[in-house]
Amino acid sequence: MKDIAQLYHNNFGVAFYWRKGGELLTERVQMVFKETGFYLTENQLRSFADTINNSCPDDCCEGCGVKMQCHKFLLKTPLPEIDMAVTFNEYLQIKDLVSGALFNIDLMSYLSDVCKN
Repeated sequence: MKDIAQLYHNNFGVAFYWRKGGELLTERVQMVFKETGFYLTENQLRSFADTINNSCPDDCCEGCGVKMQCHKFLLKTPLPEIDMAVTFNEYLQIKDLVSGALFNIDLMSYLSDVCKN
């Protein structure tokens, strides 16, 4: 896997930068989960994180009889034409994947700025 630089992964998916000719391509983040792949700019990824955070409160499945197992939860994506039907558990995994990737992007940026001297 020399062609990628992993940002974050969980049991559901992975987020990474592609490498091309030894150069790290940081303009976009590749995210792969379920049978889905997104190749997003950092701004699109941040927008996706905001959408995810505003999509469902932590107790949105509280009163439901099939608690967290239905595929009736529609998650909006960075592409306005596409929504994904996911379970609440998948929603939580996607939320973790996106926030973990952004955390590592921010950490790398911070360390790069601090270490410039």
